Amino acid sequence: MPLDERALFNDKPETRQGQYQCPKCHRTNDYSIRWVRRSKKDRLPPGADEVDRAKFAKLRDYLLRLDDQVACKTCGKKFEIPSQHSLVFVDQLEGLPNEEELEREINVASGETEAAPEAKPALPARFTRKSTGWK
Repeated sequence: MPLDERALFNDKPETRQGQYQCPKCHRTNDYSIRWVRRSKKDRLPPGADEVDRAKFAKLRDYLLRLDDQVACKTCGKKFEIPSQHSLVFVDQLEGLPNEEELEREINVASGETEAAPEAKPALPARFTRKSTGWK
């Protein structure tokens, strides 16, 4: 009788940040998404046959998404996470650039230098004068 998948993996709950846009109010926010990290055990459990040994040799660590919906932080409506990736192999995650590195690489590739924050125009004098109070 083949072994159950739970006998081959260790489960560990994990929370990861994801940036999603609400389809109702179109605001983008960061959300905490619950995942389960399933890591391959270091050795095969007792009672395994040849089919289990072949299967165990091919196994990889992976993340399984538990949350399918999140509530918008702005409008409060629930929406489905618009991702096709409910299962992600851990070796695919390693080496991915974060957003700051990605923006810097895009700026370098396009020939732009670091974007300096835009200077705000000075307020007119009528807004910066001290008020004399109401009479």
